[in-house]
Amino acid sequence: MTITQQDAERRAHPFVEPDDLALGAAFLDKGYVIVEASDMDGLARIRGLIVEAAARALGLDPPDDPGAFLNAVQAHVTPTELNPFRLACIQALNSEPWVRPTYYRIAQRALMAVVGNELAMQRNLNLSIQLPRDDSSILPLHADVWDGDSPYEVVVWTPLVDCYQTKSMFILPRAQNAVAHERVADHQLSGVEDLYAAVESDMDWIDIKFGQILLFSQNLMHGNRMNVEETTRWSINCRFKSVMSPYAAKTLGEFFEPITLKPATKMGLRYRHPQGFAE
Repeated sequence: MTITQQDAERRAHPFVEPDDLALGAAFLDKGYVIVEASDMDGLARIRGLIVEAAARALGLDPPDDPGAFLNAVQAHVTPTELNPFRLACIQALNSEPWVRPTYYRIAQRALMAVVGNELAMQRNLNLSIQLPRDDSSILPLHADVWDGDSPYEVVVWTPLVDCYQTKSMFILPRAQNAVAHERVADHQLSGVEDLYAAVESDMDWIDIKFGQILLFSQNLMHGNRMNVEETTRWSINCRFKSVMSPYAAKTLGEFFEPITLKPATKMGLRYRHPQGFAE
């Protein structure tokens, strides 16, 4: 009797489904995974909401082709006009109560495999718009955990248009990140640009299409450069973590909200011993 690889994996990891095991292994290998959206209709609905808000802010009729409109928005917005325009789109995005549950469902399969089934979610979604050749939208090399984030957080980064090369973002994969992490102190005085130059050749530039999501650990160094492609990058990002994992500066209730607590956990959190009960 031949033992297949799937059988062998089930014997070695009897509590985890093979697909989830493979996804988890890929995440542990590089620190990020790219997967298909779990709810494509939901993703299209979110993009439609942003397109309507963007067209309204520009005084335009809703476009027939959402992707083409987003890609070419630089024809209607200058870098100096970008921030109020982006804030109008973000306000529309976060004003609809259906958006956050839908965004969770877009990434649900990957989150369940990588993070868990009792999750805390960032209270507001972030929207990034990077116009071509706009140096005001550069996000220098960094790791969020350096700035008070919990190392247990992951980011779900979702493009609203196809993203590639400088229209996308870069991530330093986990193995290379571990090496560079030990060298960060060497570059503290010389600056982040010197650190970027030291690790640039090891960076992964994320090639991702609309309909896919990127889930990555914010412990990894990442960022973007000037978008020198001909079209505009639009992306949404939101942080998730296991609700019972340790928090840092971004706390539960203020920044995060529990979204998938199970009944036993709710009961446990509410339990108090009888007054005078000796433990």
